Parts: sequence; structure tokens; C-alpha cells
Amino acid sequence: MVIITAGMIGVGKTTLTGLIADHLHTKAFFEPVGDNPVLPLYYKDPKQYGFLLQIFFLNKRFSMIKQALADDNNVLDRSIYEDALFTKENNKEGNISDTELDVYLKLLDNMMNELQELPKKAPDLMVYSETDFETILYRIKKRGRDYEQFDDDPGLRDYYYKMWSAYKDWYSEYDASPKMKVDLQKYDLEDPKNIQEVLAEIDDHLAAIRK
Repeated sequence: MVIITAGMIGVGKTTLTGLIADHLHTKAFFEPVGDNPVLPLYYKDPKQYGFLLQIFFLNKRFSMIKQALADDNNVLDRSIYEDALFTKENNKEGNISDTELDVYLKLLDNMMNELQELPKKAPDLMVYSETDFETILYRIKKRGRDYEQFDDDPGLRDYYYKMWSAYKDWYSEYDASPKMKVDLQKYDLEDPKNIQEVLAEIDDHLAAIRK
């Protein structure tokens, strides 16, 4: 089974990815953040680095999804299926031009067509994590990455809110695989009891898929 996780920055998606992988005794593919040289530059100057950032992520996510679909079992932390969400929002914000968006979407379309040539063409399950917006802000501040902090940058806070809102539409429209939603506000993963609840929900969805 190939599982992908999705959700807003700060929601707890990466933690959940690791927990699912440990629970299923399989491999986790994590989103390239710490080794991303473009991301800190983007936060300082999104208009200059918006397109470069999206191409960087697209290339990494294409490589990761191909490897994930080629393996027998694994869990993928964010995937190519939600990549366009960020690119389109950057276009709305004026960080990516219409021409750059067109180039990006054509490249993405070519990549998605290539995935259809693989023996396994899509994930078995997408697990989407959500919380309310204030919890997102709290968790972003708590993890303390300098370039993500918004106290002195109201524009960045507004961007987070727009992405948080856009994710709701993205989830409703996602149809590449079966999907489920996990409330990581109700089930805060710092509580071991909540971890077992969430993993049990995922087990139930996987069992239904296998039938």
C-alpha cells in the first residue's frame, strides 16, 4: 500500500507521516525542507524566488512519487498531487507570472502522464490533516523556523490564511485516490492516546480499501 499525507504547513503532517510509517513498519519519504536552499530565499523575496521554488519542489516531488509508486509499501509526506495548489496561490499573489504558471502546469501535466505508465499509477490512500487556523499559527511559532515566523510580517500571516482556506477546496476536489480526513486539533499527536485513535482510523480505511 502507498499512502500519501497532505495538509497545511504546521498542521502536524510530518509527525503523522512518521507515525504511520512506524506503525506499518514501512518507509517514510519526507518533504524536502531542511535541504531546500530556495525556501529561505523565497520567504525573504517571494516575487523573485516563487517560480524557482515551485520548480524545485515539483522536481523533488516527481522523483519521490515515482520511487514511492515503484516500492511495495511506503508513506509519502506531501506529494506531487498538492504541488499545484501552492503554485496557483503564488500566481494569485503575484509571485509567479501567468507565463510561468503556464510553463509549470504543462510540465506538471507531462509528469502526471508519465506516472500513468507505471505499474502502480496512484496512491492507495490520501490522509489529509486539518486544524483550525489559530492552531496552525501556534504550531508554526512553536517549531521555530526563523523564515516561517510571521509576527513582524502580516503579509506572511495573510498568506498562511489563504493557503489554509485553499486547502479545504483542494481536499474536496482531490480524486486521485481514496481519501480520509484526520482532525489533528481534536487528536493532538502529543497525546499517545490520540496517536492510537488516529492510527486505528487509518487502519480501518486501509482494511476497507483492501476489500
